[in-house]
Amino acid sequence: MKKQEIIDALGLKPHLEGGYFRRSYQSAGEIQTPNGPRHRLTSIYYLLTDDAPVGHLHRNRSNILHYFHAGAPLRYTLIQPDGRLEQRIMGTEVSAGQTPQLIVEGGCWKASELIDGEFALISEAVSPGFDYADMELARAEAIRQRFPDLWEQIRHLIKA
Repeated sequence: MKKQEIIDALGLKPHLEGGYFRRSYQSAGEIQTPNGPRHRLTSIYYLLTDDAPVGHLHRNRSNILHYFHAGAPLRYTLIQPDGRLEQRIMGTEVSAGQTPQLIVEGGCWKASELIDGEFALISEAVSPGFDYADMELARAEAIRQRFPDLWEQIRHLIKA
């Protein structure tokens, strides 16, 4: 399987965070949140490739459950609301410490990187459902001020 075959077969488009995506599901019902009505659940396909290897640092208000499907491992860099930095590897080699499933709580900063290889394909399930009004893409100066001790480790994850 090649990256272009996946992009074509799944109808993926470039994502503003980096990589490629397509919304694959949204629930019919909505719930009321402090930020307005949201679908109960949404889901996307998300693909990082060797020519778009970074999902840039951002945070969402909703919890996001990530499911690894195929390809090379991904490194997730997470910055918890208390400023703690964590790194997790998504992939199929569970005996090597990789995880095929990863939860990122709302309010946590996250970025993903293709470690090696041509692509990594995952899905994300978001509840309450994803809305662009609930996502914040990291701005370099704000992140440098908020996390000065982490800056050198994370600066490459911030979209220019």
